[in-house]
Amino acid sequence: MAGPGRPKGPGPSLRSRWLGEKLRALREEAGVSVMETAEFLQRDRSAVSRHETGEYPIRRADVYALLTFYGVEDEKPRSELLDLCEEVWRKGWWDPYREDVTRDFINLPWLESRTDWLCVYQNMLVHGLAQTPAYAEAVIRNAERGADEDQMQRWIDLRLERQRILSEDEPLNYELVLEEPVLHRPIGGLETMRGQLEHLLDLASRSNIDLRVMPTAHGPHGGHHGSFQLFVMPEQFPNVAYVETLGGALYVESPGVERFEHAWEDLFSNALDPMRSAALIEAALEETK
Repeated sequence: MAGPGRPKGPGPSLRSRWLGEKLRALREEAGVSVMETAEFLQRDRSAVSRHETGEYPIRRADVYALLTFYGVEDEKPRSELLDLCEEVWRKGWWDPYREDVTRDFINLPWLESRTDWLCVYQNMLVHGLAQTPAYAEAVIRNAERGADEDQMQRWIDLRLERQRILSEDEPLNYELVLEEPVLHRPIGGLETMRGQLEHLLDLASRSNIDLRVMPTAHGPHGGHHGSFQLFVMPEQFPNVAYVETLGGALYVESPGVERFEHAWEDLFSNALDPMRSAALIEAALEETK
Protein backbone atom coordinates (compact mmCIF):
# COMPACT_ATOMS: atom_id res chain seq x y z
CA MET A 1 0.00 0.00 0.00
CA ALA A 2 2.23 2.82 1.24
CA GLY A 3 5.15 1.70 3.34
CA PRO A 4 7.84 3.99 4.76
CA GLY A 5 9.81 5.95 2.20
CA ARG A 6 7.38 5.38 -0.66
CA PRO A 7 5.75 8.54 -2.09
CA LYS A 8 2.03 8.88 -1.46
CA GLY A 9 -0.59 11.04 -3.08
CA PRO A 10 -1.45 11.83 -6.69
CA GLY A 11 1.10 11.65 -9.48
CA PRO A 12 0.82 11.30 -13.26
CA SER A 13 -1.71 8.56 -13.99
CA LEU A 14 -1.13 5.87 -16.59
CA ARG A 15 -3.92 7.24 -18.74
CA SER A 16 -2.53 10.78 -18.52
CA ARG A 17 0.91 9.49 -19.52
CA TRP A 18 -0.54 7.46 -22.40
CA LEU A 19 -2.36 10.53 -23.71
CA GLY A 20 0.78 12.64 -23.45
CA GLU A 21 2.86 10.04 -25.29
CA LYS A 22 0.33 9.86 -28.13
CA LEU A 23 0.16 13.64 -28.45
CA ARG A 24 3.95 13.91 -28.49
CA ALA A 25 4.14 11.24 -31.21
CA LEU A 26 1.57 13.12 -33.31
CA ARG A 27 3.42 16.40 -32.83
CA GLU A 28 6.74 14.87 -33.90
CA GLU A 29 5.11 13.12 -36.86
CA ALA A 30 3.68 16.47 -37.96
CA GLY A 31 7.11 18.12 -37.64
CA VAL A 32 5.85 20.66 -35.10
CA SER A 33 8.08 21.91 -32.27
CA VAL A 34 7.13 22.24 -28.62
CA MET A 35 7.45 26.02 -28.96
CA GLU A 36 5.07 26.09 -31.94
CA THR A 37 2.56 24.01 -30.01
CA ALA A 38 2.87 26.32 -27.01
CA GLU A 39 2.25 29.36 -29.19
CA PHE A 40 -0.77 27.68 -30.81
CA LEU A 41 -2.31 26.82 -27.42
CA GLN A 42 -1.17 30.13 -25.92
CA ARG A 43 0.59 28.22 -23.16
CA ASP A 44 4.05 28.24 -21.68
CA ARG A 45 6.49 25.82 -23.30
CA SER A 46 6.96 24.00 -20.00
CA ALA A 47 3.20 23.42 -19.78
CA VAL A 48 3.23 21.64 -23.17
CA SER A 49 6.16 19.49 -22.05
CA ARG A 50 4.29 18.55 -18.89
CA HIS A 51 1.19 17.71 -20.93
CA GLU A 52 3.33 15.33 -22.96
CA THR A 53 4.80 13.63 -19.88
CA GLY A 54 1.36 13.32 -18.30
CA GLU A 55 2.30 15.49 -15.34
CA TYR A 56 -0.35 18.07 -16.31
CA PRO A 57 -3.59 16.57 -17.65
CA ILE A 58 -4.74 18.29 -20.84
CA ARG A 59 -8.29 19.47 -21.44
CA ARG A 60 -10.52 17.97 -24.12
CA ALA A 61 -10.84 21.28 -25.98
CA ASP A 62 -7.05 21.51 -26.27
CA VAL A 63 -6.77 17.91 -27.46
CA TYR A 64 -9.42 18.60 -30.08
CA ALA A 65 -7.55 21.71 -31.26
CA LEU A 66 -4.19 19.89 -31.36
CA LEU A 67 -5.58 17.05 -33.46
CA THR A 68 -6.53 19.62 -36.09
CA PHE A 69 -3.24 21.50 -35.69
CA TYR A 70 -1.29 18.27 -36.22
CA GLY A 71 -3.33 17.39 -39.28
CA VAL A 72 -5.06 14.31 -37.86
CA GLU A 73 -8.13 13.89 -40.03
CA ASP A 74 -8.88 10.17 -39.66
CA GLU A 75 -11.94 9.82 -37.42
CA LYS A 76 -10.75 6.65 -35.62
CA PRO A 77 -7.54 8.06 -34.04
CA ARG A 78 -9.32 11.34 -33.31
CA SER A 79 -12.11 9.52 -31.49
CA GLU A 80 -9.66 7.30 -29.57
CA LEU A 81 -7.60 10.28 -28.38
CA LEU A 82 -10.68 12.20 -27.28
CA ASP A 83 -12.01 9.12 -25.46
CA LEU A 84 -8.65 8.73 -23.71
CA CYS A 85 -8.82 12.39 -22.68
CA GLU A 86 -12.23 11.68 -21.12
CA GLU A 87 -10.64 8.82 -19.16
CA VAL A 88 -7.91 11.13 -17.87
CA TRP A 89 -10.51 13.37 -16.26
CA ARG A 90 -12.90 10.60 -15.22
CA LYS A 91 -13.42 10.33 -11.47
CA GLY A 92 -13.92 6.93 -9.85
CA TRP A 93 -14.90 5.54 -6.47
CA TRP A 94 -11.18 5.21 -5.69
CA ASP A 95 -10.40 8.95 -5.83
CA PRO A 96 -11.06 9.55 -2.11
CA TYR A 97 -8.24 7.06 -1.41
CA ARG A 98 -5.62 8.86 -3.50
CA GLU A 99 -3.85 10.31 -0.44
CA ASP A 100 -3.78 6.90 1.31
CA VAL A 101 -1.76 4.93 -1.21
CA THR A 102 1.43 5.21 -3.22
CA ARG A 103 1.42 7.05 -6.52
CA ASP A 104 2.04 3.82 -8.41
CA PHE A 105 -0.86 1.95 -6.75
CA ILE A 106 -3.74 4.29 -7.59
CA ASN A 107 -3.61 3.24 -11.26
CA LEU A 108 -4.59 -0.30 -10.22
CA PRO A 109 -8.31 0.22 -9.48
CA TRP A 110 -8.65 2.22 -12.69
CA LEU A 111 -7.13 -0.64 -14.69
CA GLU A 112 -9.46 -3.08 -12.92
CA SER A 113 -12.43 -0.91 -13.88
CA ARG A 114 -11.49 -0.74 -17.59
CA THR A 115 -9.90 -4.09 -18.42
CA ASP A 116 -11.68 -6.61 -20.62
CA TRP A 117 -9.95 -9.50 -18.88
CA LEU A 118 -7.79 -9.76 -15.76
CA CYS A 119 -5.29 -12.62 -15.57
CA VAL A 120 -3.52 -13.07 -12.23
CA TYR A 121 -0.73 -15.40 -11.07
CA GLN A 122 0.03 -15.53 -7.34
CA ASN A 123 2.78 -17.64 -5.81
CA MET A 124 2.70 -16.42 -2.19
CA LEU A 125 -0.75 -15.14 -1.19
CA VAL A 126 -4.34 -15.18 -2.33
CA HIS A 127 -4.84 -12.27 -4.73
CA GLY A 128 -6.42 -9.14 -3.22
CA LEU A 129 -9.64 -9.38 -5.26
CA ALA A 130 -10.18 -12.91 -3.93
CA GLN A 131 -9.41 -12.25 -0.26
CA THR A 132 -11.93 -12.42 2.58
CA PRO A 133 -12.06 -9.44 4.96
CA ALA A 134 -10.25 -11.40 7.68
CA TYR A 135 -7.51 -12.61 5.32
CA ALA A 136 -7.10 -9.11 3.85
CA GLU A 137 -6.78 -7.59 7.30
CA ALA A 138 -4.15 -10.15 8.35
CA VAL A 139 -2.09 -9.49 5.21
CA ILE A 140 -2.32 -5.69 5.42
CA ARG A 141 -1.55 -5.55 9.15
CA ASN A 142 1.57 -7.66 8.59
CA ALA A 143 2.73 -5.55 5.65
CA GLU A 144 1.99 -2.13 7.13
CA ARG A 145 3.13 -2.44 10.74
CA GLY A 146 3.32 0.88 12.55
CA ALA A 147 0.41 2.54 10.74
CA ASP A 148 -2.31 4.05 12.92
CA GLU A 149 -5.66 2.27 13.20
CA ASP A 150 -7.60 4.76 11.04
CA GLN A 151 -5.10 4.44 8.19
CA MET A 152 -5.08 0.65 8.51
CA GLN A 153 -8.85 0.54 8.20
CA ARG A 154 -8.84 2.73 5.10
CA TRP A 155 -6.41 0.36 3.40
CA ILE A 156 -8.61 -2.59 4.32
CA ASP A 157 -11.72 -0.76 3.07
CA LEU A 158 -9.98 0.03 -0.22
CA ARG A 159 -9.10 -3.60 -0.82
CA LEU A 160 -12.63 -4.79 -0.10
CA GLU A 161 -14.15 -2.00 -2.19
CA ARG A 162 -12.10 -3.13 -5.19
CA GLN A 163 -13.78 -6.54 -5.01
CA ARG A 164 -17.15 -5.14 -6.13
CA ILE A 165 -16.11 -5.57 -9.77
CA LEU A 166 -16.43 -9.35 -9.36
CA SER A 167 -20.15 -9.17 -8.60
CA GLU A 168 -21.49 -6.19 -10.55
CA ASP A 169 -24.20 -6.52 -13.21
CA GLU A 170 -21.41 -6.92 -15.77
CA PRO A 171 -18.72 -8.51 -13.61
CA LEU A 172 -15.03 -8.62 -14.40
CA ASN A 173 -13.73 -11.59 -16.39
CA TYR A 174 -11.20 -12.92 -13.90
CA GLU A 175 -8.69 -15.74 -14.34
CA LEU A 176 -6.59 -16.64 -11.31
CA VAL A 177 -3.78 -19.17 -10.97
CA LEU A 178 -2.58 -19.87 -7.41
CA GLU A 179 0.44 -21.93 -6.48
CA GLU A 180 -0.60 -24.90 -4.31
CA PRO A 181 1.40 -23.73 -1.23
CA VAL A 182 -0.83 -20.62 -1.10
CA LEU A 183 -3.66 -22.91 0.02
CA HIS A 184 -1.61 -24.09 3.01
CA ARG A 185 0.22 -20.91 4.07
CA PRO A 186 -1.35 -20.00 7.46
CA ILE A 187 -2.50 -16.39 7.14
CA GLY A 188 -4.43 -15.12 10.15
CA GLY A 189 -4.89 -18.54 11.78
CA LEU A 190 -7.00 -21.61 11.06
CA GLU A 191 -10.37 -19.89 11.23
CA THR A 192 -9.28 -17.20 8.79
CA MET A 193 -7.83 -19.80 6.42
CA ARG A 194 -10.97 -21.89 6.63
CA GLY A 195 -13.08 -18.91 5.62
CA GLN A 196 -10.65 -18.00 2.86
CA LEU A 197 -10.67 -21.48 1.32
CA GLU A 198 -14.47 -21.60 1.47
CA HIS A 199 -14.53 -18.23 -0.28
CA LEU A 200 -12.22 -19.51 -3.03
CA LEU A 201 -14.63 -22.38 -3.67
CA ASP A 202 -17.49 -19.91 -3.89
CA LEU A 203 -15.58 -17.74 -6.36
CA ALA A 204 -14.66 -20.79 -8.44
CA SER A 205 -18.36 -21.54 -8.92
CA ARG A 206 -19.06 -18.19 -10.63
CA SER A 207 -19.33 -18.03 -14.41
CA ASN A 208 -17.05 -14.99 -14.75
CA ILE A 209 -14.20 -16.55 -12.75
CA ASP A 210 -11.75 -19.28 -13.76
CA LEU A 211 -9.74 -20.29 -10.69
CA ARG A 212 -6.91 -22.78 -11.15
CA VAL A 213 -4.19 -24.23 -8.93
CA MET A 214 -0.62 -24.88 -10.05
CA PRO A 215 0.38 -28.11 -8.27
CA THR A 216 3.69 -28.18 -6.43
CA ALA A 217 4.59 -31.34 -8.37
CA HIS A 218 4.63 -29.42 -11.65
CA GLY A 219 8.09 -28.63 -12.99
CA PRO A 220 9.45 -25.34 -14.37
CA HIS A 221 6.86 -22.93 -15.69
CA GLY A 222 6.48 -19.34 -16.84
CA GLY A 223 5.77 -17.91 -13.40
CA HIS A 224 9.08 -18.60 -11.69
CA HIS A 225 10.03 -14.93 -11.74
CA GLY A 226 7.16 -14.18 -9.35
CA SER A 227 3.56 -13.04 -9.10
CA PHE A 228 2.05 -10.69 -11.68
CA GLN A 229 -1.21 -9.38 -13.07
CA LEU A 230 -1.98 -9.03 -16.77
CA PHE A 231 -4.64 -6.55 -17.87
CA VAL A 232 -6.08 -7.32 -21.30
CA MET A 233 -7.37 -3.89 -22.22
CA PRO A 234 -9.91 -2.56 -24.75
CA GLU A 235 -8.54 -1.70 -28.19
CA GLN A 236 -7.84 1.97 -27.43
CA PHE A 237 -5.50 1.09 -24.54
CA PRO A 238 -2.31 -1.03 -24.47
CA ASN A 239 -2.24 -4.28 -22.49
CA VAL A 240 -0.46 -3.79 -19.16
CA ALA A 241 1.32 -6.11 -16.76
CA TYR A 242 1.49 -5.13 -13.09
CA VAL A 243 4.16 -6.37 -10.69
CA GLU A 244 4.47 -5.48 -7.00
CA THR A 245 7.97 -5.18 -5.52
CA LEU A 246 9.37 -3.90 -2.24
CA GLY A 247 10.62 -0.88 -4.17
CA GLY A 248 7.21 -0.07 -5.61
CA ALA A 249 4.89 -1.21 -8.36
CA LEU A 250 5.91 -1.72 -11.98
CA TYR A 251 3.56 -1.21 -14.92
CA VAL A 252 4.93 -2.92 -18.04
CA GLU A 253 3.64 -2.16 -21.53
CA SER A 254 4.70 -3.28 -24.99
CA PRO A 255 7.24 -4.58 -25.86
CA GLY A 256 7.86 -5.91 -22.34
CA VAL A 257 4.26 -7.01 -21.74
CA GLU A 258 4.59 -9.76 -24.35
CA ARG A 259 6.80 -11.74 -21.95
CA PHE A 260 3.99 -11.70 -19.39
CA GLU A 261 1.47 -12.75 -22.02
CA HIS A 262 3.60 -15.77 -22.92
CA ALA A 263 4.17 -16.61 -19.24
CA TRP A 264 0.42 -16.45 -18.63
CA GLU A 265 -0.34 -18.80 -21.52
CA ASP A 266 2.11 -21.31 -20.04
CA LEU A 267 0.73 -20.96 -16.51
CA PHE A 268 -2.92 -21.19 -17.48
CA SER A 269 -2.43 -24.21 -19.72
CA ASN A 270 -0.34 -26.14 -17.18
CA ALA A 271 -2.37 -25.42 -14.04
CA LEU A 272 -5.00 -27.94 -12.97
CA ASP A 273 -8.40 -27.53 -14.60
CA PRO A 274 -11.16 -25.91 -12.48
CA MET A 275 -12.60 -29.23 -11.27
CA ARG A 276 -9.26 -30.66 -10.08
CA SER A 277 -8.30 -27.26 -8.65
CA ALA A 278 -11.51 -27.21 -6.59
CA ALA A 279 -10.66 -30.68 -5.32
CA LEU A 280 -7.28 -29.45 -4.07
CA ILE A 281 -8.90 -26.48 -2.36
CA GLU A 282 -11.44 -28.79 -0.71
CA ALA A 283 -8.59 -31.04 0.52
CA ALA A 284 -6.80 -28.00 2.00
CA LEU A 285 -10.09 -26.96 3.62
CA GLU A 286 -10.40 -30.34 5.29
CA GLU A 287 -6.98 -29.81 6.89
CA THR A 288 -8.33 -26.73 8.71
CA LYS A 289 -11.13 -28.65 10.43
